[in-house]
Amino acid sequence: MSLETITNQLGQLIQRMDQFLEQSTSDNRQPQLDLDQYLAFRWHNHYQHLIPVIHPDLTDISDLIGIDAQIKRLDQNTRQFLQDLPANHVLLWGDRGTGKSSLVKGMLVRYASDGLRLIEVGKQGLLFLPEIVETVWGRSEKYLLFCDDLSFNVEESAYRELKAMLEGGISARPENVLIYATSNRRHLMPRQVSDNKFPVDDSDELYPRESTEEKVSLSDRFGLRLAFYRISRPTYLQIVSHYAQRRAIDLSDQELHQLALEWEANSSVRSGRAARQFIDDLEGQLRLQ
Repeated sequence: MSLETITNQLGQLIQRMDQFLEQSTSDNRQPQLDLDQYLAFRWHNHYQHLIPVIHPDLTDISDLIGIDAQIKRLDQNTRQFLQDLPANHVLLWGDRGTGKSSLVKGMLVRYASDGLRLIEVGKQGLLFLPEIVETVWGRSEKYLLFCDDLSFNVEESAYRELKAMLEGGISARPENVLIYATSNRRHLMPRQVSDNKFPVDDSDELYPRESTEEKVSLSDRFGLRLAFYRISRPTYLQIVSHYAQRRAIDLSDQELHQLALEWEANSSVRSGRAARQFIDDLEGQLRLQ
């Protein structure tokens, strides 16, 4: 093979590599996103930009039964936020399936016409909170950063970014951003019985109280903390009846409730989610027949 042939092949190879690198750079470049066209967004960790949620899961607050006090309190905080009044970051914590996430999404439905927008941020996305905030800084809309089903281990670093965003970071907090987070844990981090043992036990921790304070300090930075507890059986049946009426299921209350109680007995928890799942199954069976 001649030197000229080898030189030509190397030139072609270099040209193809240049094209590949140019394409890769283009693919990773943040696209131009028109924030005016969408109500909800999701942070993409890999490309580090917001992507629109074309079909958001919209929740009607009237479907949320048994949590009137929590609805009233979150609604009040959200209205304060929309009217440029002081408002707090919110932690909604408690039993699973009790309406925490649905309530946050319900705020979007209720106040989208007033400029409220929702940005879903996963746990790893918390590492990019400064970038997320800069994307919407100064816009007229009000943005809720929605962190769903949040919990941390002590070894994870993402929670420190969240702490800084909530309070204590060097960057200023924009007036048009609040954080609404949901969790099954009150303090967002696991705690052990040994955390309450003072002074030092058999561990190597010299100042165990400081470790405990580290674990509870994250939830303390949410100014408003709303608790959600397991619903009562009458409330569960009330939710079942509500969904049955919405779906036009033609069964007597006695038959409907009997089937609902049997479903509850086979479920892991009594909740509004379990009630909706029961109605989904029942409606599907009836229509299939």
